[in-house]
Order: sequence, then structure tokens, then C-alpha cells
Amino acid sequence: MSNVRCAVIGVGRLGIVHAKNVATRVKDAEIVAVVASREESAKRAAAELGVNRWTNNPQEVFEDPTIDAVIIVTPTKTHADLIIRAAKSKKHIFVDKPITETLEEATEVIEEVKRNGVFCQVGFMRRFDPAYAGAKRRIEQGDIGKPLYFKGLSRDPGSPPESYIKTSGGIFLDLSIHDYDIARFLMGDEVKSVQSFGEVLVHPFMKKYGDVDQSVTVLTFQNGTTAHVEGSRNSTFGYDIRGEVVGTEGSIQIGSLQHHNNILLKNNNSYHDNIPDFITKFEDAFLEEVAHFIECIQNNVKPLVDEVDGKRSLEVAVAATESFKKQEVVYL
Repeated sequence: MSNVRCAVIGVGRLGIVHAKNVATRVKDAEIVAVVASREESAKRAAAELGVNRWTNNPQEVFEDPTIDAVIIVTPTKTHADLIIRAAKSKKHIFVDKPITETLEEATEVIEEVKRNGVFCQVGFMRRFDPAYAGAKRRIEQGDIGKPLYFKGLSRDPGSPPESYIKTSGGIFLDLSIHDYDIARFLMGDEVKSVQSFGEVLVHPFMKKYGDVDQSVTVLTFQNGTTAHVEGSRNSTFGYDIRGEVVGTEGSIQIGSLQHHNNILLKNNNSYHDNIPDFITKFEDAFLEEVAHFIECIQNNVKPLVDEVDGKRSLEVAVAATESFKKQEVVYL
């Protein structure tokens, strides 16, 4: 097969990362078109990527038979419409998480993707991060015996702006969904029940959107194992993403706050740089996930994390949001 010809829809901070990776670091692929809602954003991104074609109308991309795939990195509320239109146009789809805003939309997306015989990969990049992927291999090898418990934490270095929080869907859908997905992946089971808690402790403006800046979710799996997930917008010390899986014969600790390998020892103290943001933390994972997407298209193989995974992790996030609002356990 010749190069997979891709269009990127949405060129914000993460969209341009994906586009650059495909354009310059992934073999057998190229970016041939840029779509953005604002003309100046589309022009700027096209120039940055060395692409001649840009537009504000995604339909132009969907109607172009020479484009094989689309990379969708737009607000969540737009995902369902864009995925469905892409699938009907026989384009393979990479979409940032969450797959859609509602479970009803996710069901419709799954049906449309299947009906049109295209691939859909959801951007849960932690599955492709070397530390998490290595932990999965160790678990499958039996190195810790049977997994019993997962502990995950996602701490953002401060809150996104109010304009983002307003439409983010809340901390469980926007942030903790990454931990819900990786918990399912590492534990090898589906979630049975969810109970979540949260408070606004630092950012008062979140209250008017029904959101929180500090949260905890307790998951139980169908086989009786459990997980605890912390979500925070208050990590002033850096971008802190870590996990642990405890098994019957050992434990795997995943990730570190430390950035670079250098540690300064001085005056009876030690110092190191902390990871500043998600782009830095998951640089390798972002590359690996789009490389996997292209390989799946080239080899006609279903992606590791597809539209069904997208819906299942969304179900957990929706249940966590419901649990927080009702202050009760929610069963899936």
C-alpha cells in the first residue's frame, strides 16, 4: 500500500503534535490537508506542516476520495458528528478521547463504523506509553501473579482556563477517563460499579459548572478486584501521572514525576526537575499511538484501542459523574 494520506481536523496544541508526528516521524504516512474552524489557525498550521491545502469545512476532506484517514482533535461535542461523517465517507478515523460526549452518540458511532468497514482508534495514549505498555507485558507474563488492585493518579499542574472547563464535561470525563481506560487495560477486566467523590478546594469558578478540582473514584471489577483513581487540578509541583498494580505475587509501580535522569546532590539535599506538562510526559506515547494507527490501516488490522473500548471507558466516566452528583454507588 502507498502512503496513508491523512487530514488533521483540529490543530490546537495536541492536534498539531499528532499532525507533526504523522508528517515527519511516522513512516508510510503523510498529512495532505488541514482543517480548523478559524481561517488563521488553519493557515498557520498548514504553513507549519508544509501543507498546501487547508480549509474551514471538514466536508471538503470527507468528499475527497484521495484522503484515506482523518485525525480528529476537536471539542468533544463535535466528535460524534465528525466520526459519523468520516465513516460514511469511508475514511479511517483517529479521534482524541473521549470518543463522544454521550453514550447514545457512542452507540451510533459504533454502528456507523461497523457498517462502513473502517477503523476507529481512540486516543488513549497511556496504552502506548513505554512504562504502561511494559507493565502490561509484565502482567501478561505472570510476573506479579493475578492482579488484585490498581491505583492510578492524574494530577494536572493547575486548572485549565474557565473557557475549557465550561465545555470539558467535568473532571471524571475529561481527566480521570484516562485512568479508567488504563485500569481496564492493565487489570484485564470490565468495571462493575463506580463510586466517586469530589470537591472544589482551589478553583471556586468550577462550582458554577458542577465540576471539581479534586476527586477520587472507587472502581470494582466484575471479577471482584478493585481500583482507586485520583484526579486533581492542583499539582503545583508538576504533571504527576503514576500508577501501580498489586498482584498475588508482587507489584508493579508505573511512572515517575522525575524529568530527565539528572539528580543534583547538594547540602544534604537532592533535587531533580519535575515533568512540566502532558506533552512532555507522553511525547513517546503520542508518537506510538499514531504510528500504530497507520500500521493498522496498512496491515488491515483492528487498532489496540477501538470504538468499543472508547464506549466502555466512557461508560465508566459517565457513571462516575452520575455517582458524584447522586452521592451513591452506580452499577454499570
